[in-house]
Amino acid sequence: MSQTWAGGVRHEPPLVADEVTTLTSFLDWHRRTLELKCAELSARQLADKAVAPSALSLHGLVRHLAGVERWWFRIQFRGEDLPMLYYSDDDPDQDFESLDGDFAEALATWRAECEASREIVAEAASLDETGTRRSTGEPISLRWVLVNLIAEYARHNGHADLLRERLDGATGH
Repeated sequence: MSQTWAGGVRHEPPLVADEVTTLTSFLDWHRRTLELKCAELSARQLADKAVAPSALSLHGLVRHLAGVERWWFRIQFRGEDLPMLYYSDDDPDQDFESLDGDFAEALATWRAECEASREIVAEAASLDETGTRRSTGEPISLRWVLVNLIAEYARHNGHADLLRERLDGATGH
């Protein structure tokens, strides 16, 4: 089933599918939800920290989730030696605080990271394949990474709901 919103179409995850399809479909559904929350807003609205005193903005959420995609799929699971996005030890909140660069650039970065994540999942032999969690040296399964990302997006899509409603009254998606 598909739902059409002002910003486009979002496909509902299948009701019956194998585990990989179920998990990746739910993650893509959440990714698309975030994208729709950002549709048809001005750069000012996207950067607006609309729920004081929080530093959250839709622009910041897109930047944050681009970094989350890179961190869990490419750096933690695959072990790639890549720089962090929108983060440093000196400025850990730059994904939300330093909204330099335009939103189109942040969205393109996020989309590229999502695509890299999809490729990693597609190349994996199974959900039992593991990477190494950098902070502890413990193995983490691809299954765990997918479930963790679904939870991360679900939490932040709740934030996006509130931000979008505060910005222009739009609800749903």
